[in-house]
Amino acid sequence: MSVTGQGLQQDGDDEESAAVLRTVGRIIKTYRERKGLTQAEFGTAIGYSEEQVSSVERGRRAPSAAFLEAADRVLEAGGLLIALKKDVEQARYPKKVRDLAKLEGEAVEICAYDNSVVNGLLQTEEYLRAVFDARRPAFSEEEVERRVAARLARQSIIDRNQMTPSFSFVHDEATLRRRVGGTMVLRQQLERLLEVGQMRNVEIQVLPMDREDNAGLGGPFHLLRLKEGATVGHNEVQRTSRLVSEPKEVQILELRYGVIRAQALPPRESQAFIEKLLGET
Repeated sequence: MSVTGQGLQQDGDDEESAAVLRTVGRIIKTYRERKGLTQAEFGTAIGYSEEQVSSVERGRRAPSAAFLEAADRVLEAGGLLIALKKDVEQARYPKKVRDLAKLEGEAVEICAYDNSVVNGLLQTEEYLRAVFDARRPAFSEEEVERRVAARLARQSIIDRNQMTPSFSFVHDEATLRRRVGGTMVLRQQLERLLEVGQMRNVEIQVLPMDREDNAGLGGPFHLLRLKEGATVGHNEVQRTSRLVSEPKEVQILELRYGVIRAQALPPRESQAFIEKLLGET
């Protein structure tokens, strides 16, 4: 994904990762056949189903680190399969997610406005699974697992107990009322927001629906302020992921986010607002 004012990245545009997984699958299949094992026998030996082994060998599923370690041992690959873990880890996630995660890792401040669902960096696993399950056309089971793993990996930037980057999230009230995944999933999600909102480098604000003015009606977006001083914007909607680095466009997003924050409730009042919603849910 190029960082340009008009750079677009479509879902599925990740042949490089797919090629890596197909190559790893062929290597595993070659070692298995040399040992004279069927997929079922090999799966039993390493603790995975025949279907999982088949998916890995066809390049449809990224093998976990545990899978590769067990396969290396059973197939007596001499560490070759273990050495593939880094390549597989990088190929496990969609390219646009890898690129975004890299930028987030270089950021000193991350700002985000969301008006449809809770921001991905704050989603519980149950909530984000429900988001992916709701997608139409539906994702395959393997693709859901791939995207769940990718999003959870991105969240480590918040959970690593460091003071940088700092985070500012503004959520439209509608995102906190939409029962994604059902009542219990929403309750757990609201509890997660209250928990993260207590962190010293995180501010969460709510923009109530009864506000007459809302500068975010154009849709969700992110701002990432990088270590070297540059700021880039990012938005994703309807299968299109776009990074924005054109100074004039970034300036517009910065201005817009500043207005949105001013229109939203302050962090302390937002926490109370979320607590009230939790009590109503």
